[in-house]
Amino acid sequence: MAQHPHVAVLYTRLRVEEKWIFQALERKGVPYTRIHDGSHWMLLQNPAFWQQFDVVLARNLSYMRGLSMARVLESWGIPVVNPSHVAVVCGDKLATSAALARAGIPQPRTAVAFTPEAALQAIEELGYPVVLKPIFGSWGRMVVKLNDRDAAEAVLEHRAHLGSFHHNVFYIQEYVPKPGRDIRAFVIGDRVVTAIYRRAEHWVTNTARGARGEVCPVTPELEDLVLRAAQAVGGGVLAIDVLEHPERGYLVNEVNHTMEFHTTVPLTGVDIPGMIVDYVLQQARLGIRSRTEALEHPVNVPMAAAMRQ
Repeated sequence: MAQHPHVAVLYTRLRVEEKWIFQALERKGVPYTRIHDGSHWMLLQNPAFWQQFDVVLARNLSYMRGLSMARVLESWGIPVVNPSHVAVVCGDKLATSAALARAGIPQPRTAVAFTPEAALQAIEELGYPVVLKPIFGSWGRMVVKLNDRDAAEAVLEHRAHLGSFHHNVFYIQEYVPKPGRDIRAFVIGDRVVTAIYRRAEHWVTNTARGARGEVCPVTPELEDLVLRAAQAVGGGVLAIDVLEHPERGYLVNEVNHTMEFHTTVPLTGVDIPGMIVDYVLQQARLGIRSRTEALEHPVNVPMAAAMRQ
């Protein structure tokens, strides 16, 4: 039997998801190391400790911490799931929206402005109500529905004085009147493995804010849209949030690259942790093969350039 690659799992807090991933690794007999992202440091000129790993699964809670670690690991030739180019797009809502727009993926009408005055103009062009979101963040934090001009002026002024540079990027979406739910679809590689409805009385339908999960059938229409959205941001292990517009149908709202699935696994019975581990092993083997081929067939850059002349 072929030996499994050695996996490192970066984590910030041991949530249910990380515990399930560790159990899946153990069940499959995969050698792995748990690495708390606040307890390790990286010397860029000496990757010796990290070179024992064939692949790294990034489960960081901090977007910037996970992105920074992925960039360093990739500079050493170590594959990361999800890679930094995916994290860059998914961790920034504006970058996600731009990638979806470039790929022609239907999404809520979205505007961006850089001063409160311009943001107010954009809001009134979109029409009330609108949703104002920070470009970084998750779990529905600091997401505000603005119903009128008075509310918009107050919130925009508050955001402008928070001090952080990203609070002066005003990311504004039309409010989509959802049927009391949204859809979260889970993509691993080239498959939509399952989907759930997230139902709530409140207009914010994050399970972190108390939404209830229900099984959602993956129709051919939903599957096609979700796979195209995943491809637009670079693919990998992703959760795609989809809204149901009463007239325009499915709209992709957000893409999450460090997804939670504590509600989904018990509800659907789908072994998401096991599928993640299989995908991580696949990426490790692709990386090993690529490095082996590079060693067996080194490219003499000056010679190759001379031959082209």
